[in-house]
Amino acid sequence: MRRRKKKLKTAIYRRLLIIPPSCSPLFPRAACRLLLSALLLCLGAAITACLASAAEKKSEKPYALIFGTVWSPQNQPLYGVKVEIRRVGDKKPRWELHSDHNGEFAQRVPAGRADYLVLANLKGYKPSKTNGLRGGTEVTVHIENDERTDVGLHLR
Repeated sequence: MRRRKKKLKTAIYRRLLIIPPSCSPLFPRAACRLLLSALLLCLGAAITACLASAAEKKSEKPYALIFGTVWSPQNQPLYGVKVEIRRVGDKKPRWELHSDHNGEFAQRVPAGRADYLVLANLKGYKPSKTNGLRGGTEVTVHIENDERTDVGLHLR
């Protein structure tokens, strides 16, 4: 009778602790506990990672994107041209960046209603094939909220 109660008690503990039924004298309890603790540790790490990514998404501020391409007079994309972006009321550019090998550039700006001026600055630019490039006119970009606006800067 005592032996039967012990077996029943062991079976109940195994089900409550989610110990694999393969725990036997060949597979010691220490190994079962180690396996269980490793599974719980992995589960805890996964939950922590999910909570951290959710908190990171909440803390990210909304932004708008100004994306553009710098073009030569022959309609070729230009690499390494300095692009300056500023708000309409400002005198100095707030953002300065360079076009990539495809002539493209992208800049995040704060979301919300605002107007920006985008200008290709050729000061210090050394073109490889074309000589006598002049900067194009300033392009005004209107941002309403968190959106992407595409711009083309055509040089003369």
